[in-house]
Amino acid sequence: MFAQNNWTGPPVELQDEELLPTALLQNQSSSSVRDSVLSSLLLDGESVYSLVSNPLLLLLSRVLLSAVADKTTSLQLVRWWTLRYVALHQQVLEACSPQLLTLAQSMTEHQSLLEKHQNLLLQFHLECVYVNLSYYEYPSAKEHMRRAQELTGLGVNMTGALGKRTRFQEKSVAQLILEVKREERPDWTSGETSPAPTPVSLLPKDCALNDDTRLERISLEDPEQFCLPELSPEEQAAVLGLCTDFQKNNPVHKLTEEELLAFSSALLSKPQMFSVEASALCLRTKLERGQRRCVERAMMQTQALVDYFDDPTCPVSERLKLFHCCRPPPRWSVQKTLASLLTDLGCTSAALLMFEKLQLWEDAVVCYERLGQHGKAEEIVRRELELKETPGLLCLLGDILREHQFYDRAWELSKRRSARAMRSKGLLHLAQHQLEEGARCFEESLRVNRMQLGLWFSLGCTHLALQNYEGAAQAFQSCVCLEPDVSDSQIIFIIILYFYKAFLTLQEALKCNYESWQIWENFLLVSTNIGAFREAMGALHRLMDLRDGYKDLEVLEVLVRAVAEDLPDREGAPSSALKPKLKELLGRVSSRHSREGAVWRQYARLYGDGASESPDDNDKALHFLSKAHRCELQDSGWDQDPALFRGVLQRALSMGRGERRMFLSSTAIERKRRSVVSILTLKVFSLKPR
Repeated sequence: MFAQNNWTGPPVELQDEELLPTALLQNQSSSSVRDSVLSSLLLDGESVYSLVSNPLLLLLSRVLLSAVADKTTSLQLVRWWTLRYVALHQQVLEACSPQLLTLAQSMTEHQSLLEKHQNLLLQFHLECVYVNLSYYEYPSAKEHMRRAQELTGLGVNMTGALGKRTRFQEKSVAQLILEVKREERPDWTSGETSPAPTPVSLLPKDCALNDDTRLERISLEDPEQFCLPELSPEEQAAVLGLCTDFQKNNPVHKLTEEELLAFSSALLSKPQMFSVEASALCLRTKLERGQRRCVERAMMQTQALVDYFDDPTCPVSERLKLFHCCRPPPRWSVQKTLASLLTDLGCTSAALLMFEKLQLWEDAVVCYERLGQHGKAEEIVRRELELKETPGLLCLLGDILREHQFYDRAWELSKRRSARAMRSKGLLHLAQHQLEEGARCFEESLRVNRMQLGLWFSLGCTHLALQNYEGAAQAFQSCVCLEPDVSDSQIIFIIILYFYKAFLTLQEALKCNYESWQIWENFLLVSTNIGAFREAMGALHRLMDLRDGYKDLEVLEVLVRAVAEDLPDREGAPSSALKPKLKELLGRVSSRHSREGAVWRQYARLYGDGASESPDDNDKALHFLSKAHRCELQDSGWDQDPALFRGVLQRALSMGRGERRMFLSSTAIERKRRSVVSILTLKVFSLKPR
């Protein structure tokens, strides 16, 4: 009944008095009972969607299934129904719950009781696929999908076939289609418990494209050759499971979208079940919303699915067939998709009304921003807070006003259980360049809920910026553990993990081949990345010995920044101690590349860019800046490119201000004379017409 009211429809009105004893409801309003139920369903700091229908049914399911599963083994399917409870509860939470993952893992280990009923075993494996995909358990999901495919004996592959996609296409070209072949398996039978197909007239309407150019579906030259076999409802669900697994394990790309469209077209060609049909229609809508010729159909199809939820024509017994092994989206998710489509089509006001009706305040705030009503966004959130103060609304107000106090209030109101509060507070710290505070907030949020993939990645990047390589490695390792296919996390984690090993290995390699400039260059890059600045300077010296004219401006910039800002090296020692050696290195580089303005600018930065407390350092810095300026003027093209010209002018004015400061603070006549000459030269340069 909970699934009926929130996923399949048609909705059924239930009162608390029908489910709970009267004694429990005395002196309590229905709103207070609902608030208590929603609070009880909160897990790992992740709250339940506020408009979920009849949440008491879900809570009762959890209590009953937990009590029965722990005390008896005679009811053979209790663990399977507990797994179904986990799937439903997770879908109404804002993010993944580690508690539900632990419970699901303990439930998926008991499948021996289903070995004699192949169709039930197939459904069980398909349900396990969706549960594991929800928690980034991709290897487990693939194993369950493999077993499900073995049970059906289906061979599902992408292939090409000649066909036409548009009405005016004269020549057939290769089209991507789904090929499904069934192996002869005498041991596979659908069984008495296999559901009968639902009449097509009772299923959701498949809206026509009605485009003047594009065909409704691909017109193949030989349609009989690639005609899908007659599939049972469970086999269709297995194909849908393969489609979902493929979608989760592949990046967002045009080719991926074409393959997913092939899956959806095959499933929609022979509709049999509500759950399969609704899932395939939602997938096609998601893929077509970005296509100019299909976006109208996508909107109409989503509206048809929204209307179907309240349509009593199709009985709930038909809608719930294979529901748990197909994972159709919940009602509010389809409505949110419709509102998003309206936004894409420019109907922002209509979308805003839908978001407000669904109490999706974050999306409503975005609509207000698009409409230019910035103050209205704050007003509506404050209005809702007056009705009821919740951590989610406080966090949203913090997002709007960019103030930490609202996140702190949400954190305390949730009794330090709101992962969202600390996550948002950390992101605000990052926006304000407060990296250490941001990292602490991220860690606090992850302490509440460790299954936040994006937050682990953000924490790793923050630690990288803080040069905390050990913390970054741990964060990216957690990111990879959650989702092994996150290529960015894999690459960064591998880089961090092996930089230190590479550093030691290259040191040994140089002992064997001291004359190889390639090894020295690799050693230079690795040393710079791990903060071995002394070794990096030595590598630069050696590379200049081995190769005439060698320079690496990026490495020089890193070394100068480390020394100028006194950053800690890989051993935690202050880099300012390396200043004499860096001066020696820059002296050698500048002597070889005296016409390279960038080298002189780094030399000047090492001496404080003319803003040091030492007059001698300021004198040298301004001298180097003057040389850099002359080098820039000698380069061709700077006076023709506005961006280059602007950069040269800004640096010249900055140097002029430094010379003026030197003139005012200096007592030496010769120094004052040089400052006057420099200022006049820069003045003439800045006034010269271009």
